[in-house]
Amino acid sequence: MFLHNHVICEDLAELYQRKIKWEKLMGKTILITGANGMIASYMVFMCIYLNENQHYNIKLILNIRSYEKIRKRLGKYIDKDYIKLCEQDINKAIILEEDINFIIHGASLASSQYYDSIPIEVILPNVCGTIQLLKLAEKNNLEGFLMFSSGEIYGKVDSAVPVITEESMGTSNTLDLKNCYCESKRMAEMLCYAWFRQKEIPVKLARICHTYGPTMDIVNDKRVFASFVHNIVNNHNIVLNSDGSARRPFCYIADAVAGLFQILLEGIAGEAYNMCNSDEHLSILELAQILVDMYPQKNLQIELPQKNQITSSQRQNESQGIVTNEKLKRLGWNCKYNTRSGFYRTIESIQQQQELKI
Repeated sequence: MFLHNHVICEDLAELYQRKIKWEKLMGKTILITGANGMIASYMVFMCIYLNENQHYNIKLILNIRSYEKIRKRLGKYIDKDYIKLCEQDINKAIILEEDINFIIHGASLASSQYYDSIPIEVILPNVCGTIQLLKLAEKNNLEGFLMFSSGEIYGKVDSAVPVITEESMGTSNTLDLKNCYCESKRMAEMLCYAWFRQKEIPVKLARICHTYGPTMDIVNDKRVFASFVHNIVNNHNIVLNSDGSARRPFCYIADAVAGLFQILLEGIAGEAYNMCNSDEHLSILELAQILVDMYPQKNLQIELPQKNQITSSQRQNESQGIVTNEKLKRLGWNCKYNTRSGFYRTIESIQQQQELKI
């Protein structure tokens, strides 16, 4: 439960000090889908903080799939009068009695482990779920609709493009299941834009890149940064399955949540914003080295595969452009945490959770 985690509590207090128009949320009703997810749950925490510490009187309607998991996330706050749990399938018509002011659509299976095994379940909340939420938005006098999109929608960008802006677009093979996530997110963006133009729904799109933080599931999440943290926490060597040359912009979750609220409250309707830390554009190998160097007392090593063990699919294109966050910065957003400080907070938080068995 986040109440007992000093790192998360510090993050929430620090977030409130940022120059974000929090007052726009005062007395509002917010529907959040995927509320138990890594990033969406942090947004829930922030709304609880605003209610409990700043008396914002926000009503939260949390769409979830597992009551047990959300109770573990929220602890005693799950019984607060301002929280309502909604276990409706977002791929079907959503029926709510309340008038809604904001929708945050965070329900999605973002981990690549699902792309080959259950691609339908990956696609449906991105496409059908988005349609149902947009239809719900039509019935309300909505002030903002934030959809969690992804940096993966850019696909394979021409290597001659050094910087990836919101206007960039690459290619994606629609007959390759590993692209089920990016293609369905592309469709979700188009649906949102169509509803914006035709129905005037105030949609804002956040193209979220590689985000990490205390709410990661380091046991079940197979993404590389989650696996690295799992190894560090459990005193295991970091084992790479590729040459480690792929580069990613790694962003600490407090910075990401600040950006997401900034997009929701201050972004321009009908537009997309890259949500990433462009200053921390590191290779997988560089990230592994930073994490190992942070804990010299653990005496951990990085294990690289033999060259003949690296398949062509594992050889990464190092000329992939840098995703830029300049558009988001123009809203007044900036990052406060670099890779070292962000991962230190993440690891410290997860270790505390394990010690308290929460």
